[in-house]
Parts: sequence; C-alpha cells; structure tokens
Amino acid sequence: MYIEKINSPQDIKDLSIDELNILADEIRKGILNRVSQHGGHVGPNLGFTEGTVALHYVFNAPEDKIVFDISHQSYPHKMLTGRKDGFLDASKMDGISGYSSPLENPEYDNFEIGHTSTSVSLISGMMKGRDILGGKENVIAVIGDGSLSGGEAFEGLDTVSEIGTNAIIIVNDNEMSIAEVHGGLYRNLKELRESDGQASNNFFKAFGFDYLYVEDGNNVSKLVEAFRKVKDIDHPVVVHIHTEKGHGYLPAVENKERWHWSMPFNIEDGSLKSVNTGGENMNMLLGNWLFDRLKKDPKMVLIASAVPAVLGLTAERRKAAGQQYIDVGIAEEEAVALASGMAKRGAHPVYSTFATFLQRTYDQTCQDLAVNGNPAVINVMGASVYGMNDFTHICFFDIPMLSHIPNLIYLAPTTYEELIAMEEWAIEQDKYSVAIRVPAFGCNHTTENVDKDYSALNKYKVMHWGEKVALLAVGDFFAKGEAVATALADEGIDATLINPRYLSGEDADLLNELKKNHILVATIEDGSLDGGFGERIARFYGPSDMKVINFGVKKKLYDRYEVSQLLADNHLTEEQMVEDIKKSMI
Repeated sequence: MYIEKINSPQDIKDLSIDELNILADEIRKGILNRVSQHGGHVGPNLGFTEGTVALHYVFNAPEDKIVFDISHQSYPHKMLTGRKDGFLDASKMDGISGYSSPLENPEYDNFEIGHTSTSVSLISGMMKGRDILGGKENVIAVIGDGSLSGGEAFEGLDTVSEIGTNAIIIVNDNEMSIAEVHGGLYRNLKELRESDGQASNNFFKAFGFDYLYVEDGNNVSKLVEAFRKVKDIDHPVVVHIHTEKGHGYLPAVENKERWHWSMPFNIEDGSLKSVNTGGENMNMLLGNWLFDRLKKDPKMVLIASAVPAVLGLTAERRKAAGQQYIDVGIAEEEAVALASGMAKRGAHPVYSTFATFLQRTYDQTCQDLAVNGNPAVINVMGASVYGMNDFTHICFFDIPMLSHIPNLIYLAPTTYEELIAMEEWAIEQDKYSVAIRVPAFGCNHTTENVDKDYSALNKYKVMHWGEKVALLAVGDFFAKGEAVATALADEGIDATLINPRYLSGEDADLLNELKKNHILVATIEDGSLDGGFGERIARFYGPSDMKVINFGVKKKLYDRYEVSQLLADNHLTEEQMVEDIKKSMI
C-alpha cells in the first residue's frame, strides 16, 4: 500500500500518475472504512478524492494555502496530511473530526470550517495579507457547486476579483448540494458542462475571472495537467471540475442525496449497521403534520435552505408540494427575507432549519422580518445539547440570539401536542413574526388540553402550584423539571412547576405572585446560560429578595462531547439540580 507510507504531501511528489491512481483508490477505501464504522460525509469525500491527490501533487502545501469550503470534502486531505490513522485504524477514529481543524493540524488546516460558502471570502483575506507582507504562495479555495448558492460566496468572488492577484478557486461541480441544487446560477453551470466550458455565458468570467474547465474531474492525470497550468498564476482563476458525487461506491452514486452523510453502514450493500428504533421523531412528526396541512391551505409554503431532510421532506414530497415548496439553496439570509416578503403579500410561509445555520441570518431576522412584524414562522431545529456536537455545528446558542430580538415571539413547546398548537396558531395569526423551538430530545406527549391561542404574550403556564421553590423548566427540558419536582417532593419540598412557553419575554404578574410564598426560583433550560432564559428571570428578580439559580450550559466551545458528561459538568442531572436547589434554600 502507498497510503501507509504517506505522512505529508511531500511523500507523493515522486509518484507516477499510475501510482497516484492507486493511491486515490487506497484513500477511497480508507474513507469508506471510516464512514462505515464511524459515520460521516460519504459522497462529497469520495467524489473529491482524485481532486485532492492532484491538488497536493501539484501544489506545495503548507506553503501554498488551501481552504476547503464547509469541509465536507476534506477527508482525503486529512489522509494525506498525517491523519490517515483516523481512517485506517478504528481505535483512532475519534481522534479526528469531520471538518477542517487547525486544532488537529495547524500546518495544513488553515481554519475551523463547518459552515458553507466561506472559503472564497477567507482566501480573499489570505490574498490581501500575502500581498501586503510580500509573500509569493498560491492561495486556493475548494468550493462545491452547492456552496456557491450562499451569499458569502458571491461576496468573496467579488472581492477576490477586485484584489486581482494570485487566487485559484476550484469549483467542485457534482451537480448536487446536499439534495438537488436550486437557483439560477445552476443553469449556467449546466451550460458550461454541456459546452465543455465554452458557453458564451460564463458566470465566473462575468466576475472577471480567468476560467479553465475539466470535464473528467475524477481523472488524476487531467487534473494534474489543469492544476499545473494555473499554479503560480498572477491573477484570479476558476478551475471548474465536473466530478461524480459518491464516485467509486455504487450505492452512493445511485442515491446521492441519501449518501451525502451516513450513519455506520455495511460496505457490501450499504445497509445501516443499526436502525434507530428509539420511537417517534419530533422532526418527522412535525414534517408529516406540515405536509398534510399544506394540502388544506393553498396559502402555505414550506421553505428550505438546502436541508429539506430536517423535516423528512423527501424528493417525492418535494415534488408533490409543487409551488408550495421552495428551496433557496445554502442561503439562510435569503430564506428569512423571502419568508418576510411572502408574509407581507399574504402567504403563510414556514421556514425550518437547524439552529446553527440560523446564526447566519441574524440581521435578516431582525431587520427584514421582525422590524416589519411580518407573520412568518421559523422552526428552529436541533436546538439542544442532544443535537449536533461538532463545535462548528453547536445548536444551543439560539435562545441568546433569538429571544432578544424585538418584535419576534420565540415559543418553546414541551410536547408534540403543544408544538402543533403553537404551529397552527403561528401560521394562522397575522400580527407577529414567530419562531418556534422544536423539541429535540425525545418526543413527549400529553393527554391534557393544550392552549390553542398564544396571542396573550408572555403568559406562563403553571402546571402545579406549590410553595418555597418554583421551577421554570423550558421546552424539552420541561421533563427534567418534572423529574426534579418529583425528587424534591420525596424530600418533602412541594415545588411549583411552570412551563414558561415564551422565551422572548417574562410574565411579570406570575413572577411577582411567586414572591408571596416562594424563596427560590430555579430555571432549567436546554441551552446557553449566558444570555439565556434564566438570565432574563434573574434580572427580573435582581432588586428583590428572591433567590434565583439558573441551570443551563456554560459558554464554551464544546467539541464532540458526550452528552452525559456535558450534563454532569454543567450540573444538569436531576440529582445535581436537586442538591443545588436544597443547598440554595439554606
């Protein structure tokens, strides 16, 4: 094997083209070995294996700077830069992340990257820094065609063209985003592919870039030839390569959307090694309900930004929805502004995406949507310590981000029935911009009646009246609040239990009422303490004698954590909370 002897890109410089092809096959086997056992991004990495081999063969990293957009295609790069054991040895797979990371290898990974459309902007800064300091290195962005739909990619292209010095942008065009691509740009990419790069309309040339097209983007020899042509160029150039997502693994080629990312699977037939039989999934239940409601409400439109699977919106469902579904590509800012415009016109837009991606559209949520008070609905998905755990994808900073935006109502349902009631109200009402924090831990149900109208803002719901201690348990941590209340009852403490429901305001009447026969208020939330719901309550009680204790997650960059350890470290187990409450009562 060649890969066993490769510890840096310098080790491949003397290989022949035939040997590079063998190396590419070995890397592909290494990728499949890792993802089949550990899970991870499958199709994007398999499709850019030859591209990575050719890239490191021609260019001289780490002197030449390479930035991988979103990092979905960075596994082959990791194998060539000293991290092959994380792909070949199962005992070492936990040692590397699925994304570009200077913490792993600061010599070859220039940035922590887990969100999309950033690479071109990042190299624009590297260009300018190099030019100011008198450097001579190549700066290279590797960006997928799906990532080109993000606004930052457009801004980066604009700046790189303006700077005008050496920059090499490799567009890895596999005709896919996570699902199919969406946007007018892709008509031009199709023109370029069908004309072997010769179409008179050329998006990249319109920006002022030189341009080179490689039809067979999985051919090492042709890629080496193309990269040699642009190495040390004195102006910006786009090298547009046409690749096959999932190349070399038939299941991933035949079902590209399914194999963008995968849980551990059997390589022989692609079957999952374990099927989740853990019961109902809140996201899928919500998706089913929204899809059914769509058929009854011609004004309703479901909006996605490249992650339709978050609600189980399969290709069949997307097709069936017709004009009542729109995917804006990897462009969350556009999604929120689009929703605001649709609501202004009288439609019923519902936009659903992961909390981590909503961070990219704070300004549009504030300015385009909430300032105008347009009644769009945003479903905030995965907002939990139980969600994604790579620190570029942490989803539990949503409460500090969204709950403080004026004119935006942020709701936190505790059960499926409450979620659907809030969803129905938010879609039908015409006064408020509404975000809903979809529960991400399990799927709790209730047989009790839930409120149908949430127009009386910031009215919390008392589930049990007690004395001395009041527990305000938010969203999907309400179940923890119930468990704590039960444990306190065993200690002789009859705690009041409250479902706040509203994350964006305080119920002053109820909070003042608690002062009469309570000495301690404890808040429990599945999210960040800094700027979180608990801090809002603590601020309310600040001038009074009421003691307040906040349970949540301390501000920190958590990376690939174990949930049980995270909860214990932040005193979020039921036993720890009970003990902390008892101590605070003294």
